[in-house]
Amino acid sequence: MIVFGKSGQVATELARLLPNATFFDRNEADLNDTASCVQKIRDLKPDAVINAAAYTAVDKAEEEEDLAHLINAAAPTAMAEACAELGTPFVHISTDYVFDGSGETAFAPDRATGPLGAYGRTKLAGENGVRAAGGAFAILRTSWVFSAHGNNFVKTMLRLAETRDTLTVVSDQIGGPTSARAIAHACVTIAERLKRDEGIAGTYHFSGTPDVSWADFAREIFAQSGKHVVVQDIPSADYPTPAARPANSRLDCRTTEAIFGIPRPDWREELGLVLSELEVQK
Repeated sequence: MIVFGKSGQVATELARLLPNATFFDRNEADLNDTASCVQKIRDLKPDAVINAAAYTAVDKAEEEEDLAHLINAAAPTAMAEACAELGTPFVHISTDYVFDGSGETAFAPDRATGPLGAYGRTKLAGENGVRAAGGAFAILRTSWVFSAHGNNFVKTMLRLAETRDTLTVVSDQIGGPTSARAIAHACVTIAERLKRDEGIAGTYHFSGTPDVSWADFAREIFAQSGKHVVVQDIPSADYPTPAARPANSRLDCRTTEAIFGIPRPDWREELGLVLSELEVQK
């Protein structure tokens, strides 16, 4: 198996699950150079490919949309086309940012898309390219990724808690925090199923449960880590960012459970595992 990505949150977890897989970081397979990615696939002829690499700087993408498009759209499209030529299953990780975040209903995989910014537009373009390639593919949309490595909300909250006893956190954006560990397990399960049944190719959703606001996510982080920090709710309007964030990031994951037997993980339990790992790292 080939995994594109090596140091990211999900790729790090995949490395734990797949000790015999071949991992490519940006120095070994530059996603800016789609031909190099394609050549890796053609040379190794793997039994499956997982793309865990992406341009994820949501705000910076507003200024670097061309670069984000190259990494998030052109590269996975080329990978999917190479996999289709070889008959190799291809699993691609995407995001809730392909939706406009309207309403309060969880987005089903077949709901109309409408990204609010450059990051979402480039990820949607990547999805469309993967579908058009015509191979055995699975696009796995997820949300609010966290782990003991990389940059994420959990680690940011813990860092801020070292110097502050009160924090203001957005409370009008709702979604399902999802551990990178759970996403990695889902990707492997899906890849293995695709090897046996190309008929299940399609777009799937996977996020943690229960859905929660960023503010309540922060409260649980501090409660489990024993940090005495007061979280004050604020609206998104009080925390402006270059790129708009979806107010509703809820994902309907029922099809993923029905087809693959993968239930939504309880992010509170996953958070406990991450906090334990971070404690060991100290």
